[in-house]
Amino acid sequence: MSIALGIDTGGTYTDAALVDHESATVLAAAKALTTHHDLSLGIHDAAAAVFDREDVAPGDVHLVALSTTLATNASVEGRGSPICLLLIGYDQDLLEQYGFERELATPNVVHVRGGHDGAGDEVEPLDEAAVREAILAYRDQVEAFAISGYFGVRNPTHERRAREMVRELTDLPVACGHELTTRLNSVRRATTVALNARLIPLLQELTLTVRQTLADLGVDAPLMVVKGDGSLVRAEWAMLRPIETVLSGPAASVIGAWRLSGRRDVWVVDVGGTTTDIAMLKDGRPRINPEGAQVGRWRTMVQAVDVHTVGLGGDSQVTVGGASLVDSDGLSIGPRRVIPLCLLASQYPQVLDELQRQVDEEREHDLAGQFVLLQRRVSRAMPPEDRELIDYLVDGPQSLIALTDRGRYGFLVRRQIERLVDQQLILRAGFTPTDALHVLGQFRPWCTEAAALGARLLARQTGLSPRTLCERVVADVSDRVARALVSKALGDEGILPDWEGEPSARALLTRALNGPGESSLDCRLTLKQPIVAIGAPVEVYAPPAAERLHTELLIPEHAGVANALGAVLGGVVQQMRVLVQPLTGERREFRVHLPDGVRDFENLVQSVAYAEDVVPGLLAEQARRAGAEQVEVHVTREDRTAPVKGGWGKHIYLETVLTFTAVGRPGLG
Repeated sequence: MSIALGIDTGGTYTDAALVDHESATVLAAAKALTTHHDLSLGIHDAAAAVFDREDVAPGDVHLVALSTTLATNASVEGRGSPICLLLIGYDQDLLEQYGFERELATPNVVHVRGGHDGAGDEVEPLDEAAVREAILAYRDQVEAFAISGYFGVRNPTHERRAREMVRELTDLPVACGHELTTRLNSVRRATTVALNARLIPLLQELTLTVRQTLADLGVDAPLMVVKGDGSLVRAEWAMLRPIETVLSGPAASVIGAWRLSGRRDVWVVDVGGTTTDIAMLKDGRPRINPEGAQVGRWRTMVQAVDVHTVGLGGDSQVTVGGASLVDSDGLSIGPRRVIPLCLLASQYPQVLDELQRQVDEEREHDLAGQFVLLQRRVSRAMPPEDRELIDYLVDGPQSLIALTDRGRYGFLVRRQIERLVDQQLILRAGFTPTDALHVLGQFRPWCTEAAALGARLLARQTGLSPRTLCERVVADVSDRVARALVSKALGDEGILPDWEGEPSARALLTRALNGPGESSLDCRLTLKQPIVAIGAPVEVYAPPAAERLHTELLIPEHAGVANALGAVLGGVVQQMRVLVQPLTGERREFRVHLPDGVRDFENLVQSVAYAEDVVPGLLAEQARRAGAEQVEVHVTREDRTAPVKGGWGKHIYLETVLTFTAVGRPGLG
């Protein structure tokens, strides 16, 4: 039996699962809180818990696979290491004129002469002196280099030469645009490679700490990382291409849902602590976003699962008013994530006394039941007022009411807290759907008394009873999940609904999901494919959503750790896209665009034959470097033509695209 350990670091929880790799049977599973300041701590707690079984020892593990939020969160939050971006052959004036430099993800941009045209012909020789000068100028100021040629995907020779020079003059990591995508769009390609370079040191650090954590537990097995398309790569490979791990969590959830449910055409709904992710599984494969993964404000050119993410989860803050999505009672859920009161009180019992004091005070306050606590201290200099607040939180959580009452300018304290939360120095805590489930007795791993006190404080602002408020919160989560499914289904058909801006559409959706009420118009929505719900506790949220959409619901065993299962059950997939184009003018030849340059041939048959002869070997070796064994390479061919105006059905040949795909199973140690 080959035993694998799957680990998923989500926004709230880190899941671990011991799996029989051959049968996909879950042998043991565990959860721990994700420790954002040091992900290895949560990974250690979750992984250690699965080895409580006496019949499975750490030394029995043959493979470890990790899906991580590190790349996604770091990009969204604007974190990353300082880098230098070398742009070869770009028009600097044009970038500045249209404001494209703001999209390049780094202020350290150096333009050098060189580059190619759309056919792959050299426009101007690479200015190696300028490249050398830039490398020497920045090598002591940055932690990585990124390189993008204007038409580098049509001919990467200048990118490859600049990379050689970086390696000759420094020991810093370097990434090239043509390694990450073969698609045109020079600005987005430069953005993608810059983001990738920024993430390299972060993923290297995570990999080293995870390896040490596994070694401390006695696990000595190959470490692989989940990419955004659900496939696996060796950790060493991922360290050089960390941008490819964006959205690895949702990708792992789709793979896990497929393996747990055994269904190939389903909607996957993953309800987490921070977000709810929805993706379509067709014929056993997740749909890939053709536009590339969206990461915060950046649209990358990285292939990733096409997922619809809603800022809604078990740890979403429940407030009264003040947000765009509120119900008739003024309740708003999310998108801010906070620590649930039930969890906070289980770790800091003194919180109960403060909650009870606020209840006994019978004072209505919009900050009632809300707390902040220290996430991490820093040694760097900061404003005195920030240092004072940080020091005040050293002894434990403090209520927001107490903090705002300390000074004369409470509104300034609120802004200060928001700023420190954004800097990940402090965390907020408040009432959440998880607290509502504790009050209703549907989920009780932590302190129910704290949840009940929080419900009383929030109910005071709404005029509802505490129990009715909790029932409304849980119902609203189910309703939001159903709405998100409808939005995703319409979005996949090219229809982007705007429920807030389209009153008629919103009214029809409300009648379809909640009944006509007093209206004389009734309508119904039916989701054709079943829903596979994973996460915890989907047993509460998913059934009402499926009922409203009149579809089948599947909640498989081990749904709570489907992400960790999916992390370890993916295959190794590498892809290479080769373009064959006819050359214009007097050169009646065909050009093959390859990863190491271009080759010209007399006719199309020779061009395609050469690519089909050379590329499979290159790609198979690439897949083995990425961690695959038993590699198979497949190729698809697309001949692209265009109709001739007035040609009565005649077409003109444009180009041929050969897509080579190498698939293998991960190598087991």
